[in-house]
Amino acid sequence: MSFQPHFTITAALLGRVEGIAALRERIQNATVQVPWIPALQKDTRARNTHSSTAIEGNPLTLVGDEVKVGSPAPDFDLVCFENGGMQHIRKADLAGKPAFISVVPSLDTPVCQVQTKKFNERLAAMGDKINALTVSLDLPFAMKRFCGAESITGMKVGSDYKDREFGKAFGVLIDELKLLARSVFVLDSKGNVTYAELVKEVASEPNYDAALAALQSAG
Repeated sequence: MSFQPHFTITAALLGRVEGIAALRERIQNATVQVPWIPALQKDTRARNTHSSTAIEGNPLTLVGDEVKVGSPAPDFDLVCFENGGMQHIRKADLAGKPAFISVVPSLDTPVCQVQTKKFNERLAAMGDKINALTVSLDLPFAMKRFCGAESITGMKVGSDYKDREFGKAFGVLIDELKLLARSVFVLDSKGNVTYAELVKEVASEPNYDAALAALQSAG
């Protein structure tokens, strides 16, 4: 029996978000129901949403309230794979030092890899004076593998894969894609937000200089 693809997400959009050239070529000019990528449709259940990001100029809906500078950072509970098992990373673990949180859709895509490597490199000079964290919906095992392959040693990585509570709390969960929107947050040593950038275009890189300047100013 020949395989008959049934598509619900355009090949061009999938390729833009996921950065998977081979898959994009395979499904060119069609749309397929890919089991591991949800359909591009909104969840119509009542909850807080806002729209501050887009893909190729098309607005996307973000679940949760937008985090404001000057407010306490929301609590979160992320998962990482360390010392042979699953470990938790919580907001309390970042307390006592300025904290830098880089949020990416997936470390398996080119722009997210560039963002993570650039921040890791530029944060190295601050050493243990700060806490630095990359957050995505990638599985903890994949995040660990990426850090090993790319020598990411200056940033912890935390996965929001279990319930996407970080994404909802920080207002960066893309409703249509069920991925996290590219964003950067800086917290002071007391856990208050001193800088927040929600990148307007998902495929664009963040403002590295502005984020790092804010971190240097955070107390």
